[in-house]
Amino acid sequence: MSESLDKVPDVDIDDHGKFKYVLIKVFDERKNVFKHIVRGYLGHERHYEIYREVAFKVDTIRDLRTSCVGGGKIEHDPDKKTIKVYGYSVDFGMADHELSVSLLKKKYPDHTIIHIDES
Repeated sequence: MSESLDKVPDVDIDDHGKFKYVLIKVFDERKNVFKHIVRGYLGHERHYEIYREVAFKVDTIRDLRTSCVGGGKIEHDPDKKTIKVYGYSVDFGMADHELSVSLLKKKYPDHTIIHIDES
């Protein structure tokens, strides 16, 4: 695909808790390819704060640019091995939760991961 894109993990979320998340499209402008990534962290009141933090880091990698394609919330319980994806972002609209779940399943194959599409 792209050496630059390979430097960006598909999923980075906090280990435990209920928090906002964003689904981001990362473009390699030189190779004209892209991938989606999921980012979710405790302590952010707005989705754009997460996006801004991630975009700043990703944009330092040569040829990569980002676009936030939606958001929501994640409830991650590592003790029960469950992840629930739901909700939407006032800033970016509702993420494609099915896509987010498919990415999460790659990182957490031993978890039960569900999504609820609600607005």
